[in-house]
Amino acid sequence: MRSRFAVTFLLLAVFIAGPNASAQPQGPAAEGGVAQPRLAHLRHGINLSKWFAGSADPSAYTQQHFETAITAQDIALIRAMGFDYVRLSVDPRPMFHEKQSDQVAGDYLAQLDAAIKMLLDQDLAVDVNIYAAPDFKQRLATDDEFVEEFAGFWRALAQHWAPLDSDRVFFEILNEPGGNDSYRWYGVEAKLATAIREGAPRQTIVATGAHWSDDDDLVFLEPLRDPNVIYAFHFYEPHVFTHQGATWSANYWHLLKGVPYPSNPENVQAVMAQLPDPVHRLALERYGMDHWGAARIDGEISQVAAWASRWNVPVICNEFGVYRKDADPGDRAAWISDVRKSLEKHGIGWAMWDYDGGFDVVKQQGGKAVPDAATIRALGLTLPPSSH
Repeated sequence: MRSRFAVTFLLLAVFIAGPNASAQPQGPAAEGGVAQPRLAHLRHGINLSKWFAGSADPSAYTQQHFETAITAQDIALIRAMGFDYVRLSVDPRPMFHEKQSDQVAGDYLAQLDAAIKMLLDQDLAVDVNIYAAPDFKQRLATDDEFVEEFAGFWRALAQHWAPLDSDRVFFEILNEPGGNDSYRWYGVEAKLATAIREGAPRQTIVATGAHWSDDDDLVFLEPLRDPNVIYAFHFYEPHVFTHQGATWSANYWHLLKGVPYPSNPENVQAVMAQLPDPVHRLALERYGMDHWGAARIDGEISQVAAWASRWNVPVICNEFGVYRKDADPGDRAAWISDVRKSLEKHGIGWAMWDYDGGFDVVKQQGGKAVPDAATIRALGLTLPPSSH
């Protein structure tokens, strides 16, 4: 009788608590993780994509490259511009040995260690992200044995870096996983996160959604069973504006020039006339009808904030930006400002893409990196005195 009464009471309690329980924060962070306070080190970031990544040929990562691609002066400038962390892209190929993936020692790793030290010495936090080539990611999407090898690689790398400052060094599992199967990626990510945790019990892991790590990829995800994880997404919406003139991905992007921002049905007509294909003209027509501006951007980002609130997990946006080539400079600055303001409104830290290159925050003048004033203002930062 007592047993049946206890079961009945328990079922009644669950029934009564059901609606209230579903309204409470869910997820690993509800159990009390350490990732949330570490967000204080990930407020205003910049991506460094060409120092330890970005080359089609791994042999290009020479001593000369490491000494000239990014210098101590660049790192000092990054700090002086007001950035508090760097997202450091790392090509895994120079230290990934198939069937011996746990053997990570070598000159490339030594150079990487020195770079991380330089960044930490300038009081910059470091988000180390594995920036793999498409064929590497394709193998993860199809080859279980390769997933196991990559897990061994990450376990060894995490163990190597485990002694570093766990408040300021973060391990990002993989940049933009690609692939076509979101469910497979979430299983792969869980295995890789477990391997990292085995190698580095204290460090915070940065996880992401599938495909290109867009906001809709993140909100599809259920968080990992690890309280020490930050979730990252990338924001480049809408691509017809942010990637106009680009010669990768969608072919017709290279035909776009002067796409306006904010958009409306009238101001896109001139750009539509540039496009020979009616399907691509329709994409621009929709861009105009969607009235992309500050409110539209905030509507997208607020969905990520709602997802983070539902699961009670910390979130950052560690890529956003506009390709310079054919974008109006004023419109580009307006988009960057609107994205940055929306992220900060929702308490989401950010990292702009990129320090230099097509999406850059600095321009090379006479062999010297000079901050772009319009971009710095759009990011809410202040130009260093020497740049005025």
